[in-house]
Amino acid sequence: MKSTTPSYQRTRWLTLAGTILTQFALGSVYTWSLFNGQLAQKLDAPVSQVAFSFGLLSLGLAIASSLAGKLQERFGVRNVTIGAGVLMALGFWLTAHADNLMMLYLSAGVLVGLADGAGYLMTLSNCVKWFPERKGVISACAIGAYGLGSLGFKFICGALLSTQGLENTFIIWGVMAMVMIVIGALLMRDAPVQQSNNASVQQAKDYTLAQSVRLPQYWMLALMFLTACMSGLYVIGVAKDIGEGLVHLSTATAANAVTVIAIANLSGRLVLGVLSDKMARIRVISLAQVVSLLGMSILLFTHMNESTFFISLACVAFSFGGTITVFPSLVSDFFGLNNLTKNYGLIYLGFGIGSVLGSLVASVFGGFTITFSLIMTLLVISLFLSISIRLPQRHDVQEPVLHRS
Repeated sequence: MKSTTPSYQRTRWLTLAGTILTQFALGSVYTWSLFNGQLAQKLDAPVSQVAFSFGLLSLGLAIASSLAGKLQERFGVRNVTIGAGVLMALGFWLTAHADNLMMLYLSAGVLVGLADGAGYLMTLSNCVKWFPERKGVISACAIGAYGLGSLGFKFICGALLSTQGLENTFIIWGVMAMVMIVIGALLMRDAPVQQSNNASVQQAKDYTLAQSVRLPQYWMLALMFLTACMSGLYVIGVAKDIGEGLVHLSTATAANAVTVIAIANLSGRLVLGVLSDKMARIRVISLAQVVSLLGMSILLFTHMNESTFFISLACVAFSFGGTITVFPSLVSDFFGLNNLTKNYGLIYLGFGIGSVLGSLVASVFGGFTITFSLIMTLLVISLFLSISIRLPQRHDVQEPVLHRS
């Protein structure tokens, strides 16, 4: 099938539309901090213990993302995405009926996280493969929709909470997300294997997962990604609590953190995603790391007021959104496009590990300062890695690099 045929063009644009719709629904999980207070009251548990469900959700998301490539090979992108939509609705239905922390962790954490992860990375990678000539822009569109979902559902879930109550909100949210994901899935098709006019170039660029993990560049990228996710997810997960606890804002004012994060997150995805098609992607990552360092410095070293608090959140969210948008294309630059879902899938475990690590450090050492300090240290190390890393060369791998047909 030639890329110039009308049917090919129609299929890939329909796949993009389906991916955007699916990503919008999957991104709704980033409104989670809206529910911490009411869930804490319902379960008679500390907010910190309730908020840990978001860390588990992120871990489940990362684990499912790392396995999604295998599922796609066996069942196809459409069937796996439909399954993810149904599992997400089930997870929210069980969350609505959760009457203890363990059930909340299993439903909102494990089930919703697995559902979100099964759809997120697989549909994104599949869509990027359809558009090899504009990977950055397509990543920005797809992951931008994921970020926009958190903003859109902030208003939807907020309205539902005020009129329908906590339990009904979770049920309605689950049904809405499932319908959008299933419709999106029906528009998608599996991307064809990428071919190259120059076989030796393609052969040199495509690494299997087994070959990639033997390269130091793979683990350098993995640490950068884990650091970006730890800073972004930890701050996003407790943003409202930081506003109330450190800056002494009212609950209503601190709740605006969700909007600030969503807008900055979306801006980072769009700006850095588009920029990554115009300059070296690793330099875009360096830029994101500098912005995140600025935000963390405000959180750690200044006596914050309302304005500087929101600026710090915006810096961290902008960097996080941009990093996870650029990374799929960056990984394909280093290790090839055909094995992207698997190669990025393992690195994407850093998404869940980073989130849980932030919450774990905060709970063990009691407070924000130690966690912020650890994140700052990792960001400095990551910035050094991003400046010094180089593309792998063919001779870096001892065995021949086989082109996957």
